[in-house]
Amino acid sequence: MGPSNYFPPSASLKYSMVVLAILFAAVLVFPELALAKNAGITRHYKFNIKMQNVTRLCQTKSIVTVNGQFPGPRIIAREGDHLLIKVVNHVKYNMTIHWHGIRQLRSGWADGPAYITQCPIQTGHSYVYNFTVTGQRGTLFWHAHISWLRATVYGPIVILPKKHVPYPFPQPHKEVPIIFGEWWKTDTEKMISQALKTGAAPNVSDAYTINGLPGPSYNCSAKDTFKLKVKPGKTYLLRMINAALNDELFFSIANHTLTVVETDAVYVKPFKTKVVLITPGQTTNVLLKVKSKAPNANFLIAARPYATGPAAFDNTTTGGILEYEQPASSASKNRTRKLTLLKPALPRFNDTNFATKFSNQIRSLATAKFPANVPKKVDRRFFFTVGLGLNPCPKNQTCQGPNNTMLAASINNVSFVQPNVSLLQSHFFNKSKGVYTTDFPANPPFKFNYTGTPPKNLMVNSGTKVVSLPFNSRVEVVMQDTSIIAAESHPLHLHGFNFFVVGQGFGNFDPNKDPAKFNLVDPAERNTVGVPSGGWVAIRFLADNPGVWFMHCHLEVHTSWGLKMAWLVMDGKGPKQKLQPPPSDLPKC
Repeated sequence: MGPSNYFPPSASLKYSMVVLAILFAAVLVFPELALAKNAGITRHYKFNIKMQNVTRLCQTKSIVTVNGQFPGPRIIAREGDHLLIKVVNHVKYNMTIHWHGIRQLRSGWADGPAYITQCPIQTGHSYVYNFTVTGQRGTLFWHAHISWLRATVYGPIVILPKKHVPYPFPQPHKEVPIIFGEWWKTDTEKMISQALKTGAAPNVSDAYTINGLPGPSYNCSAKDTFKLKVKPGKTYLLRMINAALNDELFFSIANHTLTVVETDAVYVKPFKTKVVLITPGQTTNVLLKVKSKAPNANFLIAARPYATGPAAFDNTTTGGILEYEQPASSASKNRTRKLTLLKPALPRFNDTNFATKFSNQIRSLATAKFPANVPKKVDRRFFFTVGLGLNPCPKNQTCQGPNNTMLAASINNVSFVQPNVSLLQSHFFNKSKGVYTTDFPANPPFKFNYTGTPPKNLMVNSGTKVVSLPFNSRVEVVMQDTSIIAAESHPLHLHGFNFFVVGQGFGNFDPNKDPAKFNLVDPAERNTVGVPSGGWVAIRFLADNPGVWFMHCHLEVHTSWGLKMAWLVMDGKGPKQKLQPPPSDLPKC
C-alpha cells in the first residue's frame, strides 16, 4: 500500500514535500548520494518502422522510415544513461537497428546487425533495444543493419557529457547535426537484390544529401537545400555524420575554417582545417567560429566524394547554405539584391595525399582526464588482407562480373556467408554446429605482392568463420588493402569496441620495420578507419566485451559482397565479465 492510501490529497502533498526536504538535506550532508544519482536516467524512445512518400529530384518514392521522418529522429542521452528503444516493424521488410559506435558492454543482444547478434524483427513484430551508454560522450548514429535499408533508415545519436561536466573545448552557442546521406531514384532493395543475382555492381546513387536534402546543384532541388543560419561572432558545434552507403566525402564551407575536436565520439587534440574527410560510418565534431561582422555574401556548405577505385561512383556535390543574420539596416537592402554565393575549394576526387595528411592529424587527447589506454603489449596478432575478388557464375546462368564471373569481396580470402540464425544465439546456447566455425585465418592463405601484380587466381573462398578470443586479450590487427580487381580505400568498422589506430602506410606492410614507427602514445581512437588505398592500417584493441562482434567494410556494396567477419569474445571469470542472457522478446528467425 502506498502512502497516498493513508493520507488525504492535501496531506499527501505535504507528506511528499517533507520527504523531498529530508532527501534534499541528506544530499547536502552526504554529497555521494547525489553522485549515486548521477549514474544516469532511463530514456524511452519508440521507433515505428513505416513507409513514407518522399519527393526528391522531382520524383516521389515510398521509402522505409522511422516515425515517418527522413532522416530519422535524434536520440539524445547523457553519458551513463540507460536507453530503452522499442522498434515496431510495420513494413514488409525484415528490420534491425544498429547503434553505431555504442560500446554495448555486455549488452550484445542490443547491437543490431542482422544474423550476427539477433534475428531480424519481422513484419508486425517488435523488439526493445536495451542498453546503457557507458564511458562515452559525443556524436554517434543509428541505422538499419540489414540489406540496404540504411539508405533511408538512419539518424543521429547525441551523447552529452554527465551533468555539469564541460566540453574540453569552448562551449558552443549552438549545436547542429550535419548528416550526409545518399539518395537513389530507384528502389534500393530491388537494385541490390538484382545485382547480387547477376554478379554486377549495383547502380551508383543519384545524389548526396545533407540532412536529407540534396541542395542547389541537383535538378529541381533548390528548395530542398539545408540552410544554416548563424549570428556573427558566435561559435557553432557541427556534429557531422557520414551515413552515406558507399562514399567517403570531403566537406568544406566557403571562406571558413573548421576546428576538429572529436572523431567517433572521442575527443581529439584540436586542429584547424578548411576541409574534413569523413568515411561512411565515421562521425566528426567541428567548431565553426563565424565572422564577427555579417558579410554581404552567403557561403556554400559542400560535400563531394573521395573515390580511389576505378569503379563508377556518384561524382556529384551536395550543398547547403550558410547564411548570416544581417543587421536590420542592411537586411532591408539585401532583401532587394541577391547576396553572392561563394563556393569552397574541395580536393580532387582521388586526392589520397590530402586524405593521408588529414587522418594523420587525428590524435587522442591522451590526458589524465581523457587517457589513451593503448595496449602496449599484444597477445594475439592478425594480418588481414581486405579487398575484392570473384565468385564463379552458378551453372546455367550468365553473370555480369568480369569474364562471366560474380564480383565478391573478402578478408584473408574468406568471403563471409551470412548464416540464417544469429551467431550470438548459437554461441550463447552452445549450438554453433552447422552455423559457424572458429577457424577464421589469422593470415592470408598465401603471401603475394598485395599491392603489386595480383595473383592469377582471383576466386575467393566462402564460409561463416569467426575468430575466438579469450576475455581481455590484447589484439593487434594489420589490415592490408590489395590490388585484386582494384586497390581501393576501405572504411573498416568494428562493433562493440573502440580501437587505436597505431600505424598506417602505403605499399605492403613490413612486419620487421613498420611496428617500430607505431604511435603508442596518442593514436586516434575510433570505431571506423579507412584502410588506405594501396596501403595498410594497424589497429589495437582490448577484447573486454564478451559477445559476438561484427567487423565489416562500411561501404555497403563491399559488405554485400562478403567483406565482413566476426570476433567471438569469450566470457571472463568475474560476474561483470559475462554476457547477460538474451531478453525474452529477442526476435526469432
